[in-house]
Amino acid sequence: MRSQAVLYAFNNVGHETPGRKFPGFRKPTQIRTYALSPREAVHLKMLPGDLLSVDGIAGVGELQIVAFSGDGGEALPALGLAATSELDTQSFDSAEFCGWVASKGGGERLSFGAHLLKASVEPIVLKAEKTADVWLVRPANTNDLINGTAGGVLSVSHAPAAPSGRPLPLPLGDMREEFTVQRGTGVAYELREGEIVQIIDIEGQQCSDFMAFRSDGLQSGQEWMIDSTATRSMVRRSYPEPGLFDKFYDREMRPMLNVVQDTCGRHDTFGLACTARGYEERGFPGHVNCSDNMSNALARYGVGRRSAWPAINFFWNTWVDPHHHTIQTEESHSRPGDYVAMKAMADMVCVSTACPDDIDPINGWNPTDIHVRIYRPDQPVRRAVAYREKEDAPMTISQNSAFHERLTSLTQQFAPARNLWAPVSFPSYGTLGEYWACREAVTVQDMSGLRKYDIIGPDAAKLMQLATTRNVEKLAVWRAYYTLMCDGSGTVIDDGTLLRLGPELFRWCCGSEESARTLEALARERELHVRIQDNRDALPNLALQGPKSRDLLQKIVFTQPHVPSLDQMKWFGLTVARLNDREGAPFLLSRTGYTGELGYEIFCAKSDAIAIWDAVMAAGEEFGVTPMGTAALEIIRIEAGLAARNAEFAPGVDAYEAGLGFAVDLKKEDFTGKDALERNAREPRRVLKGLLIDSDDVPAHGAPVYAGERQVGVVTSATRSPSLERAIAMARIAVEHAETGTNLEIGQLDGRMKRLGAAVSDIPFIDPQRKRARA
Repeated sequence: MRSQAVLYAFNNVGHETPGRKFPGFRKPTQIRTYALSPREAVHLKMLPGDLLSVDGIAGVGELQIVAFSGDGGEALPALGLAATSELDTQSFDSAEFCGWVASKGGGERLSFGAHLLKASVEPIVLKAEKTADVWLVRPANTNDLINGTAGGVLSVSHAPAAPSGRPLPLPLGDMREEFTVQRGTGVAYELREGEIVQIIDIEGQQCSDFMAFRSDGLQSGQEWMIDSTATRSMVRRSYPEPGLFDKFYDREMRPMLNVVQDTCGRHDTFGLACTARGYEERGFPGHVNCSDNMSNALARYGVGRRSAWPAINFFWNTWVDPHHHTIQTEESHSRPGDYVAMKAMADMVCVSTACPDDIDPINGWNPTDIHVRIYRPDQPVRRAVAYREKEDAPMTISQNSAFHERLTSLTQQFAPARNLWAPVSFPSYGTLGEYWACREAVTVQDMSGLRKYDIIGPDAAKLMQLATTRNVEKLAVWRAYYTLMCDGSGTVIDDGTLLRLGPELFRWCCGSEESARTLEALARERELHVRIQDNRDALPNLALQGPKSRDLLQKIVFTQPHVPSLDQMKWFGLTVARLNDREGAPFLLSRTGYTGELGYEIFCAKSDAIAIWDAVMAAGEEFGVTPMGTAALEIIRIEAGLAARNAEFAPGVDAYEAGLGFAVDLKKEDFTGKDALERNAREPRRVLKGLLIDSDDVPAHGAPVYAGERQVGVVTSATRSPSLERAIAMARIAVEHAETGTNLEIGQLDGRMKRLGAAVSDIPFIDPQRKRARA
């Protein structure tokens, strides 16, 4: 599996004097690699001399290349190519491509000449002779995508002709102004209501202090600026983030700025900018500092001078030590080109600095410049945060799922689910309404944030047998397993559903990209003939859960005789179906879910997502179909005793301690972690149990569990159960205190001053025999 890089354009910044306008021009600075899945399209800008390298594509399908000149004309000759095929916009997820064509004046044009690259073992290298907008398209049939036979991931690299300058992200829209804040300086500037300010860390690991004042206040002699206490009280969080809790307020509790995008995710929101006194007391009298720089920059706006300025310390990596409650700091998490973008909710005066601190790690020991862009109002800037598969992976910006067009009319309450936005709840129903709909009728939930990997080839079964804890040799075609991946110590890496689509074809639906990296490493180590294909966002999926879910599906599911019908699907069965009839949109249907109720999951192509959503909602109207968000799902999955990543299983927690021993088959000849799990199964130290709490108080994740004065466990997940009408929790408890019925206490207020009485119980809390899901 190769990670998909973000498409960036870069400008040659150079060293500018503080506040001087910078015209900017695009200049790539490093090779960018893109991994294209079937039906995916990627857009990149090529300059004269740039190179485009396509890995050998034997066995992974085809690649079509379309190129346009600045005036919108076709420009394949700029790459030394000629049109050899016609681009079919139905053969890939073309919404972004068609939108781009329309924005360039192409209207509803549907015919495009393309150069088709077919199977080739050797890499193909193309050189741009002129500037061109290039689109790379992986055409594939939706049937092949659903069946896992559309081919593998194709790697394409774009190398600039003459790397130079420093990286800046592609502009978010129409800019009014941009300038560079040189290291060790500060710049004040005006921001009008509706405008967006983007503060960019050019080279990475550089902090930037920020403060803003309402213009109407300055005109009347009042310094109404961002107030840390008011903001903390209003948002009830310490850090800004897109979503519900994303604003900065003044002391009158009026919103000033709204966070739109944040690609770093770690900032110190309420600390002081560095001060002269701070440097003096460390032996550096006269050291340039941000507070003085801010006072100097703001003087022309009549702002009073201060020896210490409160500030939003963007990119400053701080945290509170959980044991000693002291503020800690280390190098910034920001990488080159990371930024924060905020929308002004009033006219204001702002100041930004490029911190001069070079005597401790906060700027990576090397202060650099900060770049500021100001965008005109009414720019279509999408709300987004950054997502990285792992620390050193390329960044992607959170995207809307294929169902977002329908979801956004029902709710504005979204939260990140890996690289996609997922709805938290739907105001028309409320979390409790969604909960009871799942228990008594049927719900539909966007689960597109799940990771889906196809494992294909003659050694596919052998790889999955080695990598997972269940016996894959017993898994029949059109059947699925809930199973685990563990490391050598038996610690759970990931859990998921393994679907068998053919003798040599599996689909692994899971929560973490680490699964794919684990499979890749194991395949290389054992020299197995297998391909691991990352479907990424090409297979959006819906979960239909609840006792009426089968009734709903019977109205819209069509299956061919050679695959299981809906009535023939037992628990953890699957089939390939179509919407309504043999000509309808294809989708994979599995009888699985994360609720403990009767339920199914639909996996489809992006181009068919809206049609399938509409069909589900129309067919489900008579059954009371209700959209469900992540908040209701969290209650239901805890009642059902279902494990979650970073809760029941986490680093250092083996499968048995996570309550997942039922998914481990120690009779298998070999699998990763078997020796450790055999040892731990004989003498477990901790087990996962339920706690029935004697009140409605819901303890926090990580709350200590006590027997008398001694801690004997820790809460992994907790909620209030509407069905049981009390608070419940799952907890990892020492085996000596884990017998059902044992009375324990959950510590609150530092674990000592308040205790919640609780009785140990078995899990699941509801329907322990899973009769509902098996119905």
